[in-house]
Amino acid sequence: MRETKFWTWHMAAGVVIAFLLGQHMVIMHIGGITHLFAPFGGEAVSKANSLFRDGQMFFVTSYILLLGVALYHGLYGLRTILFELTLKPAIEKAVSAVLLILGLGLFGLGTWAAITVHTIANVGARG
Repeated sequence: MRETKFWTWHMAAGVVIAFLLGQHMVIMHIGGITHLFAPFGGEAVSKANSLFRDGQMFFVTSYILLLGVALYHGLYGLRTILFELTLKPAIEKAVSAVLLILGLGLFGLGTWAAITVHTIANVGARG
């Protein structure tokens, strides 16, 4: 029953990833045409437009959410693949622990980066 719950979360994370990546594609790759979230004109990836988006809490939240669901989806998928090798229970526990520590570390680093960039954008760093 417990594995079914994790697998359900894995599938739900895939749906959230598809939505958030779709949002990213529209803003970053079609944004040059539509100027959606690009108030300074030109390319959506220009420094001015990037700082504008980084200053918005909506984007920081969506970046952190995307990071979290992508890490869960990817690392749980990797764990599932490794468990199909019929490892010993002690090795399975070790693999789970290593992937959990790796995921939490990467999530912490990515969250720190998103919040730092948000702070820099709000301070008005244009240098």
